[in-house]
Amino acid sequence: MVDDRAGRYAAAPVRLGKIGVLLGGRSAEREVSLKTGEAVYKALTARGYDACKIDAAGPVWKRLDEIRPDAVFIALHGRYGEDGTIQGLLELMDIPYTGSGVMASALAMDKIMTKAVFRSRGIPVADEYPAAGPVAKYPVIVKPSREGSTIGVTVVQEEAGLAPAVAEAYRYDDLVLVEEFVDGRLLTAAVIGSPPRALPLVEVRAAGGFYDYESKYTPGMTEYICPAELEPEITARLQEQAVAAHSAIGCADVSRVDFILEPGGRFVCLEVNTMPGLTETSLVPKAAAAAGIEFEDLVETIMRGASLKLKPKQ
Repeated sequence: MVDDRAGRYAAAPVRLGKIGVLLGGRSAEREVSLKTGEAVYKALTARGYDACKIDAAGPVWKRLDEIRPDAVFIALHGRYGEDGTIQGLLELMDIPYTGSGVMASALAMDKIMTKAVFRSRGIPVADEYPAAGPVAKYPVIVKPSREGSTIGVTVVQEEAGLAPAVAEAYRYDDLVLVEEFVDGRLLTAAVIGSPPRALPLVEVRAAGGFYDYESKYTPGMTEYICPAELEPEITARLQEQAVAAHSAIGCADVSRVDFILEPGGRFVCLEVNTMPGLTETSLVPKAAAAAGIEFEDLVETIMRGASLKLKPKQ
């Protein structure tokens, strides 16, 4: 699969005019998005861009029509921002934007469909079971198929816990994924630019053992090691697979690819996040810093992707 926007316009990057930073929104990840959007807004204004914040919670098309930004930096997470819907609106309004297009955004948001694509490309994934059972081996992990930030996710140790976990996941989505719980090191790879390249890997060590919503967004609850302490060949292999996953989905500008590495060397790819967080505890900025890329440079690099999608004036 190829992102139909990634190479549509061959013009060199240009300095954009007014930039709308889309943040907030209506998903369960609204609070995280507000933090990401604020950080992006500050970085853009520090670099001299004419930026404004646009909360996508209400009739966002009206705000966009009033402001008519030359481009949009999408700082939304979850549904109605990361799932292709806002991307479709911006396409219809002829407003260039950062990140992946409609198809890649929708595909990556759906964990079940993402795994199907990964399998077709030979990217290793965890085994899965029907949401209604039976389960061959515990523990398993239960997830809403189209949510992020570990919202609605439960680790189930025995059969008695499966039904309540599935019910909890159904509170957030009508598609639920039940898959084997792979016990190992949580590693993540940021992929940026065009052509895409993987930044140094980050290992995530949550204090409670499970990287849940609280661990993700509470400073001090999780230890981050970057670059991850791995054998060079394993690092190279995971970076290669991260770029392969990014490209298989059709991502553009930036993504974050998550892996679990077992002690024996087996690894599985968990998911691709097409709009990773850009907060003080977020992983992509940590990986960029390890590569010598300051936060403002990272934001500007992602923003440059929108300039590449500007339609030539007639």
